[in-house]
Amino acid sequence: MRLLTSDAARAVDGRLHGPDVAFDGASVDSRTVTPGQLFVPVVAVRDGHRFIDAARSAGAVATLTSEPPGPGTAVQVEDTSAALWRLGAHARGLLPDLVVGITGSVGKTTVKDLALGALGAGLVTHATQASFNNELGVPLTLLGTPDGVDAVILELGARFPGDIARLCGLARPTIGVITSIGSAHLEHLGGLGGVRREKLSLVHGLPASGYAVVNAVDCGPDVGALTAATVVSFGTTTGDVRATVVARDAELRPTVRIASPWGSGEVALSVRGDHQAANAAAAVAAAVCAGVAFDAALAGVGTAEGSRLRGELWRTPSGLQVLNDSYNANPDSVAAALATLATVDAPRRVAVLGEMAELGDASEAAHRAVGERAAALGIEVVSVAVPAYGGTLVGDLDDALEVVQGLPEGSAVLVKASRSVGLDRLADALRTGTPRP
Repeated sequence: MRLLTSDAARAVDGRLHGPDVAFDGASVDSRTVTPGQLFVPVVAVRDGHRFIDAARSAGAVATLTSEPPGPGTAVQVEDTSAALWRLGAHARGLLPDLVVGITGSVGKTTVKDLALGALGAGLVTHATQASFNNELGVPLTLLGTPDGVDAVILELGARFPGDIARLCGLARPTIGVITSIGSAHLEHLGGLGGVRREKLSLVHGLPASGYAVVNAVDCGPDVGALTAATVVSFGTTTGDVRATVVARDAELRPTVRIASPWGSGEVALSVRGDHQAANAAAAVAAAVCAGVAFDAALAGVGTAEGSRLRGELWRTPSGLQVLNDSYNANPDSVAAALATLATVDAPRRVAVLGEMAELGDASEAAHRAVGERAAALGIEVVSVAVPAYGGTLVGDLDDALEVVQGLPEGSAVLVKASRSVGLDRLADALRTGTPRP
């Protein structure tokens, strides 16, 4: 989205310093700035103002600042994060009405990826990059939307009560998708009841002309009482849109049959695991609600590629099969990953598991239950500093790497933990054959 710094200054009640210039999108990280962007120095653990020079060197044409501006174009504000939010709201006002907001305990990013393929089959569509789903990521996505799009897909995350409502106030979605309601962020959201309330808040503000696309099992039949929008449910065994796995290739990619009020058909997915069937149903449902023909949406969902660190499958130089799902973890997503690992043809199947964070009082029992589930599936567990999993307990990533490197050729290894554990470094070490993660 191309904006003038003078327009940005008016939108955020800031003061323009330097020449009025046009910018395309924004970044809060000087390492990812692309030429022509606005740099927003966020003040958090580190003060982003210390990286303004680096951002300008990378091509930023202007910056927000809460400090006295230096050379070049800057918009001076009291609080850069608050100004970014207001600038995102300004950008939302310039976009089409059609915005798809996606939330859920698991599957947000994958449904976003699949929905981009499904909507993109009939509409010019822009979507959240990676997992930019919070109070910084959502306004950045809005500002990064190219001119001339028909639809925007936004991933909406929540760690604390009220997060979804606040993001919806900014994004103003016309289609809301709830992928699942499960055991994520229990510590901050107040247990499963709090998670349910938070996720369902997505549908409260949808317009009467909009659609609530919801998980039939997790959300239940009473969603219609919470929203003026039309409710469309999805699932694998129940719901208005149902997806059934009918085949699976050697790369763990399922072919699903999707039945809906608008038609039925089969599609081979590029994402891995049978749990992707429900995600595909959600994406197709959202696309049809957005006005895309069912057959086009079905074909489009098959073209979508998954995001990095989610269900990747590759072989190490030593011949191990690695299922790298290390981006994040909660009990539901780990259960799905274990079920996928159990389908791999391998002499041994091993899950390297780290902590599932933010589970509060349920943490001990949840980790123990995951370990028991793995054992029931015939999967060995290598637990990185979490005794409750059972299995082989190791103290750190180096110890885990040593255990995994001792497995026989052809063994299948799942790598999964909450993002804070950093098991992606272990996966990288396995992939490159380097001695330390």
